Formats: sequence, C-alpha cells, structure tokens
Amino acid sequence: MKIEKLTNWISVKERPLVIAGPCSAESEEQVLAIARQLKESGKVDAFRAGIWKPRTRPNTFEGVGLVGLPWMEKVKAETGLPITTEVANASHVELALKHNVDILWIGARTTVSPFAIQEIADALRGVDIPVMVKNPINADLALWMGAIERFSNVGLTKLAAIHRGFSTAEKSKYRNKPIWSLPIELKRLLPELPIICDPSHIAGDREFIGEVCQKAMDAGMDGLMVETHITPDKALSDAAQQVTPMSLNNIIEHLSVRKLETEDKTFEETLQKLRSQIDQVDRELLELLHMRKNIISEIGLAKKENNVTPLQINRMDSLMKDRNDLGAKLGLEKRYIEELFHVIHTESVRLQTKIMNDFSGSDD
Repeated sequence: MKIEKLTNWISVKERPLVIAGPCSAESEEQVLAIARQLKESGKVDAFRAGIWKPRTRPNTFEGVGLVGLPWMEKVKAETGLPITTEVANASHVELALKHNVDILWIGARTTVSPFAIQEIADALRGVDIPVMVKNPINADLALWMGAIERFSNVGLTKLAAIHRGFSTAEKSKYRNKPIWSLPIELKRLLPELPIICDPSHIAGDREFIGEVCQKAMDAGMDGLMVETHITPDKALSDAAQQVTPMSLNNIIEHLSVRKLETEDKTFEETLQKLRSQIDQVDRELLELLHMRKNIISEIGLAKKENNVTPLQINRMDSLMKDRNDLGAKLGLEKRYIEELFHVIHTESVRLQTKIMNDFSGSDD
C-alpha cells in the first residue's frame, strides 16, 4: 500500500496538524465567523464542517446539504484554509468535488459498511484527493483497515485515519471509549499512515477535550480534528462537545508535544540497553506462559476423565481476587491485572474445552 506523507498534501505549521470548525455548517454567517477567528489564531491548518449529518434518529438536524457547500468555498477563498467535509455516498463525493472541497472524510457510520466504502472509493477512482477514514463505531480493526485498503486499491495515496473512539456499553466519563491500543496497532501495521485524533467525539464534553488532545499527542498521533463553534451551546448538533475558537487556541498552546525521535546518542544507547532488558523479560514471560499452558493441558485431561466442566466461576473469581491482591502489593494497576488475567483465563478455558472435545488428539 502506497501512502504519501501528510506534509505532501497539506501545509502543517508544526506538529500537530490542527483541523477545526463546527460540527455542522448552519449558516453562511456562522461558518465565516468561525473560520475568521480560526485563521486569526494562526494555529489551524484546515477548516472542517459537516454538510450532511448522518443522525441516529430521523427528525433531527441532518445538515443543510448542498446549500452549505458554497459557504465552504467562501471560507476557502477568504481565509486560504483548505476545507474538508464528510461524504457518505457517491452523490456527496460528486457535489463536494464540484465545490472544490480539498479533503474528504469518511464517518464512523459509513466505515462499518464495506458496500458504502466501495461505492465512495469507486466514485474517487482517478481523483487525486486526500481521504481521511474514521474508525468504525465498534472496535473492529480489520474493518477500519479494510476501508483504508479499498481507497488504496482505487489508486488513492493521500490517506489518513481518524481515531474518534468506540461505542461500548461500559460507563465512562467519555462519550466514546478511546481504546488507544487500536490506533497504536493500526500504526504498527501501517507505519506510513498518518493518524489524526478526533477528541470531540471521544470526549463528548468540552471539559475533557484538552486532556484527550494531550493523550493523543502522548500516543504519537499526527494531528487533531476539533469541533469548534462561536456559540457552542447554541449549536444545532453535538453542542456539548464543541469549544470556542479561543478555547481551542488555549488547548493547543498548552499541549506538550514530544519529539518523535532524537539524535542524542547517549539517550539512544540508554534506550537500547533498557529495551534489551525488556526483550529478555518478555522471553521469560513467554517461557512461563508455555509452562502454564502445559499445566492447563494436564488440568484439562483430568477434568475430561472426571467429566468436569472447563469453566468454573468460583475458581475464576478466586483467581482474580488473588491476582489483584498480589498485583496491588507489587504496585500494579488493578485494571491492568484484570485485563491481563481475563485474557489468560479465557485462553485456559479455550484450551481445556479443545482437549475435552478433541477425541482424536489432533490439532484444529
């Protein structure tokens, strides 16, 4: 997959790239007023606004539609900022291109549908335009990568991912759970792919926008896309998660943006020694997990001979309490221990179940 550098298709003053503007374009006066303040700040690299808004339920504000595209063109002409909007079908693509939109983005609801993604990709075949793909609503890395690959397959090279968090049933102070491990894994698999964070949709509340922006920088992300409005409380969509241009300016000014690399040889030597120690510890961990697997296999055979179920809730509860208590004494976070042993125990049950059902003794 060929992916161009971010700086090949957008002028970035300094890391991070900042894309800002209202959740929705509501009027010509509104988008121009916001764009002027963002341009004046000197910290914004592109202007965003939703023209078509896919809503969860009908009879809510679904965007102004086609009438809003000339407003975006005026923003571009007056401020010089590149403009970007969301497209959800081939018709949107055609209209956006006709009105000189510089960058397209794909929303989370669209990313979940390979058919919709393919339709948009086909409409862009032979078009040299950047496309940013938001993660799907649920934590499905393959679906996210698949959408990016579909655009790559039609010849697009100016691609980026947008991390906007994931919908879960878990209670959280955030609107969407960040699950930072997924965009980090995406970066590992596609190291050339720029990743931009959408803190507005992760947070769902302007109070937490700044801290999510900082976490995105700590995770090494390339940019931010922040919903910005001159009167956020009066916004026609997602009012709670929009900030004013002045607030955005304050957030950007207070970000701690760490270097992606350094030429300090002493630091590199120290880091390499520590990484070597980590490599050794990881090898020992894997050997211990192999030993644990062998013991689990013996347990599975014993349970099979005695017709005992692999999953025993009381044992699982006791194990988790014991491991949490020991972890706490060692200064380890409870959440870390719980997630780790949940994976270990799930694999133990899977292995025992396989042993019980594998009468031939052969592998799957």
